[in-house]
Parts: sequence; structure tokens; C-alpha cells
Amino acid sequence: MEIKCRCGDKCIKPVSEVLKDIELFYKPCRDCKTEKIRKFSPLAEQINLDEIDNRFGNCKCGKRQLDIVMAHVLKVMIDEGIKDKKANLRNACVPLITPGYLTDYVPFLPENSLVILSSEMNKECAERVIKEVPEVKGVLKGDARKTVGIKDSDSSPHIYELLAGCDLRCDIIQTPYGALGIYKYQHEIHIEFPQVHSPKIEILEKALKDYNNPSVLDCTCGPGSLGITCLKAGAQKVVFNDIWNPAIETTLINLEANGFPVKLSGSKQGLIASGDKFEVYSMDIRELANFLDEKFDICIVDTFPGVDTTEFIEAAGKLGKKVVVI
Repeated sequence: MEIKCRCGDKCIKPVSEVLKDIELFYKPCRDCKTEKIRKFSPLAEQINLDEIDNRFGNCKCGKRQLDIVMAHVLKVMIDEGIKDKKANLRNACVPLITPGYLTDYVPFLPENSLVILSSEMNKECAERVIKEVPEVKGVLKGDARKTVGIKDSDSSPHIYELLAGCDLRCDIIQTPYGALGIYKYQHEIHIEFPQVHSPKIEILEKALKDYNNPSVLDCTCGPGSLGITCLKAGAQKVVFNDIWNPAIETTLINLEANGFPVKLSGSKQGLIASGDKFEVYSMDIRELANFLDEKFDICIVDTFPGVDTTEFIEAAGKLGKKVVVI
């Protein structure tokens, strides 16, 4: 399957290419500038806002410290009347770097390596940010406290609004079986921040240790992180399923990007795509048992925080020997 970003640019790369020199991606060079900005103090009291432009804090290597980039974004928001002059970096917006890779220092950003999320942003301001702040590739409007996606076929979906640019991000997830790169159109797929040890991966690892080459059903696969982890762990077969179409789209992207070629299907009812050792479906988990006539060793249930998993577990129990709630 050929994969292209919706924006038409070359945003999607093989994960092996993304991981190459990833430790250096956000590292400053010896000439990079560090600006000490107090995050809880008004920006206008620390820096003359008229001095902030795309040259402010810039280095010949093309990177700027994240705090400097955020100061530039906030300056534009103040200019546009979105924020007042008492605004500080902490209440400006949510910065989402891409690739999402955990560092033990404030990252220094190259061009097109940041998506920002703000509940106050408007289209005019967003377009100006994209035009004037080279590190920002996409601007979203939404509340970070609200999870993006859909619970089941009886629920209404919730998404953020993409105001300008492209919001495709790649999160790097460390697993015992190798690192994954998980792409997401961030206005459609829930935000996850990089961690040294992912609690979800740790739970899955414990379940996988009980089997040799298990068959796995990822009942609510989202962008495919857990199911792809199972493939990398040597599962004999993985079935991905999610009712949310954007999740399925990104699962297909992530399978291809992580080295698992995808073949689209137009034959078997409910089947979206398949490949070596995997199939991809898109339906309510409560209906999936009507389409699958096999019993899986492990069924993974990974729902939104706070969701009652009773129905999910009951449906998964019809399809698998062991239900793992993550």
C-alpha cells in the first residue's frame, strides 16, 4: 500500500529512517542559544516582544530552543489579541513535538517539528503562526483534557479542529522488541506523551510472556501501537480492530511505516486490509464475533480513561481465551 500524508508533503517516513540518529534530533549544537524564560512569569515583562521574530534565538544549525519557539508563538497570540500581555509560557498552548521522543533536556527544534494545541486559537492567528514560526507545522484548536475519538457505535465522536498546517505527528514508543514509530493525525487520535517505560507496553509484555507465538486480537486498536508491538514480539497472527475510521487509517500507515506491508481488501465483509500475519477490521467490538470464527490466545482491550469496560470485556471473552485490559 502506498502511503502519503494528507497535506501532500513527505511527512511519513519509514520508522527505520526516523530512528536513525534520533538521539541527536533535538540536541543543540555548541553554538545554539539558550534563553532563560520563566514559564510562570509574564513574557512581556522578561523580553521586549518587538524583538521576537524568526531570527530571535536562532542558530546557524537551524534549531531553536523549545521555550524560544513557544515565546514566538505566544508573541503572535498576544499581537492577535488571543492572549493579553500578562500571558506566560505555561498558559500559552500545548506543544507537541514530532517525532515525540523523550529527552532529559529542553529540546532544540528544527523546522516543522512542532504541532500546537490551544482552546483559544482562531484561524487568522493559526495561519500567522504557521507563516511566521518555522518550527510549527500544524495548529489545532481544542481542549487537551478531552480525549479525541469515539467510544462505540452508540457514542458521538470528539475531535480537535485543524486550523492551519498539517498535524501529522510521529510518536516514538520504546518496547522490549524494538522501538516503534506511531503516526497520528493529532486532531483525530488521542494524545500520548513519550515515556521511558510505557505502562501499556509493560502490561502487554507480561501477557505475551505466557505464550509462544500467540494469536492476538487488538479489539480497540487505535493507531495500532499494541498490535504492532505483538507483531514485533513474534505473534503468529494479529487482528486489529477499531470502530473509529481515522484510527484504522493510521493503523494502516503505522503497519507500513514499521515494516509490515499492507494489502487493501475489498472482498471479505468487514475486512479492511491484511498482510503477513495480520488482518485489519473496522467495526464495533460487540459485532466482531459475527465475522471471526477463531479463538485468539489474547484479546487486548484498551479503552479511553474512565470508560466502563464491562461490555468490551464481555465481547472480547467470546473471541479470546484471555482478555487483557490495558
